[in-house]
Amino acid sequence: MSLFDHEHNIGDAPPGLIDAEDRTINQRIASYLIGFVIAAILTVGSFFLLGENLVWGPAIPVAIAVLAVAQIGIHLVFFLHVTTAPDNTNTVMALGFGVLIVALIIAGSIWIMGHLNQNMAPMDQIMQMQR
Repeated sequence: MSLFDHEHNIGDAPPGLIDAEDRTINQRIASYLIGFVIAAILTVGSFFLLGENLVWGPAIPVAIAVLAVAQIGIHLVFFLHVTTAPDNTNTVMALGFGVLIVALIIAGSIWIMGHLNQNMAPMDQIMQMQR
């Protein structure tokens, strides 16, 4: 039995499964509304977290990062319909490639700025050279 030989139960289909064409418009709208509500709760939660003293001060960036990653996951599943279904392999690979490129650009920029900062003359010496 291969991955493609099984039948899907529409009730068990994740929000982004392409095989779920038999879902009614109400079920599709409900899926989008559920994603919207969860994303809104995560957004409001991050602002609430910053405004209140619920989390220890140095741990706030970690808490915000966790909420951001959770929101990325919600957007991928409910709005971009990225799932682990076999027909989404190319989408997941393209997403991974995009993440790799963005990470390389950010890491390369930080590396370049760090080396420029280390190898440049101090500003007072540069100003004296211009006189």
